[in-house]
Amino acid sequence: MSKIGKKNNGQVLLARPHITEKATMLNETNKFPIYTFVVDPSAHKTEIKKAIVALYKVTPVKINIINMPAKKVTRRGKVGTTTATKKALVFLKVGDKIEMA
Repeated sequence: MSKIGKKNNGQVLLARPHITEKATMLNETNKFPIYTFVVDPSAHKTEIKKAIVALYKVTPVKINIINMPAKKVTRRGKVGTTTATKKALVFLKVGDKIEMA
């Protein structure tokens, strides 16, 4: 089993690409291509950079991290919370692309 994009204990580092309208507009309107990923809450920038290089064969120029807090929700009259997540904004060089299938 491959350990690319995983931590030492086998936990997945890059959960999934975060493809939304806002994320797509970020990619199209800025001078640098920007891709958004949902990552493991304990992931660091250096680990994310290594995973991007190993999985997609591109070197990021910079990585920004956004901690998304949990939110209160009401479902069927019960109060609960959504899961807190962490997003990574990956900035690439001009001309580099990540193919999302």
